[in-house]
Amino acid sequence: MSQRDLRPRDHLLYGSIVGFLAAAGRLPLGVSRPLGAQIGALVMGLNARDRRRSRDHLRIAFPSLGEEAVRSLLRRNARHVGALLAEVAWLLRATPEEVAGLCPVNGLEHLERPLAAGTGAVLITGHCGNWELLNARLGVAGIPLTNAVRGLHDPRLDQIITALRSRFGTEVVPRGQDAGRRLLAALAANRVNGLLIDQDIKDIPSVFVPFFGRPASTPSGAAMFALRQGCPVVPAFDHRLDDGRHQAEILPPLPEPPPGSPEERIIALTAAATAAIEDQVRAYPEQWVWMHRRWRRQPPPSQG
Repeated sequence: MSQRDLRPRDHLLYGSIVGFLAAAGRLPLGVSRPLGAQIGALVMGLNARDRRRSRDHLRIAFPSLGEEAVRSLLRRNARHVGALLAEVAWLLRATPEEVAGLCPVNGLEHLERPLAAGTGAVLITGHCGNWELLNARLGVAGIPLTNAVRGLHDPRLDQIITALRSRFGTEVVPRGQDAGRRLLAALAANRVNGLLIDQDIKDIPSVFVPFFGRPASTPSGAAMFALRQGCPVVPAFDHRLDDGRHQAEILPPLPEPPPGSPEERIIALTAAATAAIEDQVRAYPEQWVWMHRRWRRQPPPSQG
């Protein structure tokens, strides 16, 4: 999409985001993050659609939660999203040493082993904690990442987020016709493919697997690449700590799926990866994107 195709509200959103990033990026994180949290709460309070959608999705995931618990979780989630945006502004200027100090990382050996063996690895994660900080932290740690990303509606915002994601050495591959070839080439070059697989995305290979007990259309490329290349699938997540720091956790590789057809094995491995994301969301429910339409598409009755 060119800038000529953008609508007035796109220009308003762009101006608001750029203004926030410029202002917040010049403030100490201890100042910008509480400010971002307050803005996040305000924006969610004014956004009835996302608030209603988040509430509906929480009811699917946690049907036993009482109304007050749901309201509390929604407030904390809104503040988390606002704080996340302040951290993104900070990341645009942060040094590698500052990134490492903000976010310790455990389990790097689970990526270092396949790299030492020359097989590469597929890293799966979700929109948990601050996934942009996770990308930066792994780059600072020297992990050779190649991330598949979905382009943003506004090409100007796309340039900003691409610059952020590549600051610490990550190779960014936009989703599209050439993405599969480039991701396979990265694995062949003994790199780590990073894939966010917790959204229902049209026009890419997907399978239905359970997420909080309900079928969810889930990108299957991570499983397909790993099975084709014979490399491990490694879950990794970030979460916010009470003291303001973050913790990055690299988990052990997922077990190989049992013998079966290629389609059966892709579904089994995608289901295992999605179960790891569900575990993370259950542990830190205020740090996930509940406004996303995760269960937007459902399988036909014959596939349910």
